[in-house]
Amino acid sequence: MPEFGVYVHVPFCRSRCDYCAFATYDDRHHLVDAYVDACLAEMASARAGEALPPATSVFFGGGTPSLLPVEALAALLGAVERAPGAEVTVECNPEDVTAGRVAAYVAAGVTRISVGVQSTDPAVLAGLGRRHTAGAVEQALDALGTSDLATWNVDLIFGGPGEGAWESVLTGIVSRDRPPPHVSAYALTVEPGTPLAADRRRHPDPDVLAARYEATEAILSAAGYAWEEISNWARPGHGCRHNRLYWRQGEYRGFGSAAHSHRAGRRWWNVRTPDRYVREVAAGRPPTGGEEVPDDGQRDLERWALALRTPDGVPESVLPRDELLDGLVDWRDGRAVLTVAGRLVADDLACRLRTGGAHPG
Repeated sequence: MPEFGVYVHVPFCRSRCDYCAFATYDDRHHLVDAYVDACLAEMASARAGEALPPATSVFFGGGTPSLLPVEALAALLGAVERAPGAEVTVECNPEDVTAGRVAAYVAAGVTRISVGVQSTDPAVLAGLGRRHTAGAVEQALDALGTSDLATWNVDLIFGGPGEGAWESVLTGIVSRDRPPPHVSAYALTVEPGTPLAADRRRHPDPDVLAARYEATEAILSAAGYAWEEISNWARPGHGCRHNRLYWRQGEYRGFGSAAHSHRAGRRWWNVRTPDRYVREVAAGRPPTGGEEVPDDGQRDLERWALALRTPDGVPESVLPRDELLDGLVDWRDGRAVLTVAGRLVADDLACRLRTGGAHPG
C-alpha cells in the first residue's frame, strides 16, 4: 500500500514559548469546539471530493494537541480512514501525560506519543519560556514507560540559555529503566519576531551548539540509537514513519489552520489563524491560504537536500567527490553520506548539490 499521511493541526497552547514561531495561540481557547467541528467538516469534504487513500500515518501536531478533550481528539482520529497498522502520533506537553490519558489515547487508536520535554534543567526551561517543571517530565516519562505504547519519543532542545549540563540531561533520559525508543534533539534556533530573538543575551553560541551536537551523537550511539535524520535518532524499528514520509517527499493531506498538504505535485496550505479557518469552513469555502506547484528542478533540489540529511545520503553524481569535502562526507557504494562533522554544515553542503539530468535513486 502506498504511503499516505494525514496531519491535523491543533493551534492552541496554554502559553507561548519564547522561541516559538509556529502558528499557535494562547488566547483562542474559546474556539476549541468550533475548531474541532470545522476540522471534521474539512475532513468530510476531502473524503467526498478528493478520493483520499487510507492513511498509513496520522500526526496530531501543534500547538498542543493534548489540550483537546480526549473525546474530541478521538472524534478527529475516527474521521480518518486508516490503513491496517497505521502509525498515529499525538504531540503532548509533559504535564498532560498521565497514565489515564495515555490509556484513553491507546483505546482511541493512538500508537505513538511525542512528548515535548525540551530539557530537565530548570534553568534552561525558564530560559526557553517553558512552563512545565522537571517533576512534570519525570511523571510523564514514568507514565509512558509503564504504558501499553509500543513506541514513543521525546523532543529535546540543546543550547538553551543557562545550559550547563546537556550531557547529563540526555544521559538521564536514555538511561532510564524504559528509555524513549526515539529521541529528537534540536539545536536552539532563533526565529525572527520571537521574544528569544529580541534578547541577544539568550542567543546560542554556534560553537557550543556544535559541541552539544557531537556529544548528542556520541551518547545516543553508545545507547543503541541510530541517526535517522540530522536531529532524530531511534532504536531499531522505532523510527517515525510520518517523519520519513516528509523526508521522502511523500503525499499527505493536512487539516486545520496553517496545515500543509502535498498531492500530485501540488502543495497548498490553509489560512493561518484558527478564527479565519473556522469562518471559511463555516461559509462552505475551501480554507486554502496559498499553493504552489514546484517545477522539476525545484523538486529535485528539495529531494536531494532532504535525502542528504539522512543516512541514505545522495547519489555521488549529485554531490561529486571533492577534496574540500574530506571529513564531511563518506562515499559508500556510489552514494554520498554525511559524517557527523558534515551534519554540522548540512545546509552549506546542500548548496553544492547538482540537480538536473538523470540520477540513480
